[in-house]
Amino acid sequence: MDGRWVEVAEGVLVRRHTELDLNTGLVLGETGCLVIDTRGDGVQGAELAAAVREVTPLPWRVVLTHAHFDHSFGAQAFEPCEIWAHERCGPALVAGAEEDRKAWSEYYREQGRPAIAEAILAARIVPPTHPVREPVELDLGGRVAHLLPAGFGHTDHDLLVWLPEVEVVFTGDLVEQGAPPAFKGSWPLAWPAAVQQVLELTPAVVVPGHGEPVDRAFVREQLAELSRVAELCAEVSAGRLDRAAALRKSPYPEDFTADALESVRSNPGYA
Repeated sequence: MDGRWVEVAEGVLVRRHTELDLNTGLVLGETGCLVIDTRGDGVQGAELAAAVREVTPLPWRVVLTHAHFDHSFGAQAFEPCEIWAHERCGPALVAGAEEDRKAWSEYYREQGRPAIAEAILAARIVPPTHPVREPVELDLGGRVAHLLPAGFGHTDHDLLVWLPEVEVVFTGDLVEQGAPPAFKGSWPLAWPAAVQQVLELTPAVVVPGHGEPVDRAFVREQLAELSRVAELCAEVSAGRLDRAAALRKSPYPEDFTADALESVRSNPGYA
């Protein structure tokens, strides 16, 4: 199976997947467990479910940090169960499913990996059953997981999973390690405020959507970079800076910054 467990606190495990350098999570309580994200297709979801069952027989609930395929298309493997997500995640998942299927199945075919391409096309989309509109506490028995809507950032429906007793937070793709943040379809002007929410929790361990778990110092550095991108995007939108200059001044590669500029043009509102 693609993955290894890393325990970042007592009863809090991160599944580190080679594929896309993805992280999923498992939080253990006395009477239940919480699975954080479900991978990118039915086969991968089933692998994750089997890995969870090697750790615990406890009944599970699932939380999705956001709707992107690599975090959500494996949910069918965990049914029937509660699936929690930001209230805008379900509509985004349904609306974006076909585009994700097409784009990522083509990507894997080009990579010479047709089995994953077919699995993505075959994945059955499972919308969340429990929309989160405001902070929610999930009692797992002796442990409470806090689901915190983060507003606009990587998506318009990012959700944090905060475990205050062990000072661990799962951020989804609001934080990335090992590669620049993915700006396509994002909300770059609002993203820094979402990451500031992460820092205000004062976590000891931050689990990004991709890459190794990090500390607050790493998140502060990424916040500074995201803030710089937001400033450049705002300057371009206001006509005070041209696109070429923004690409040169960005802390991230040109293609990532170009996605940020396009996202600001496409997503002008931050209600």
